[in-house]
Amino acid sequence: MQQRYDIREEEDGMWTVFDIFTGLPAEVNGEILIGLDIQEADDAVDLMNAIDLKRRGEIE
Repeated sequence: MQQRYDIREEEDGMWTVFDIFTGLPAEVNGEILIGLDIQEADDAVDLMNAIDLKRRGEIE
């Protein structure tokens, strides 16, 4: 099971959730997931990966 999203620390010390296939920041409801603290980014990446796995039918 390959996860689609990961997090990376930016130069300013904040975190971005990004799509590992495109390298672009992830987006939810029009909000780009950049400038997050580590806890927000970690929670968001877990949620984004769960949604993606469900969409692909890999979890119920």
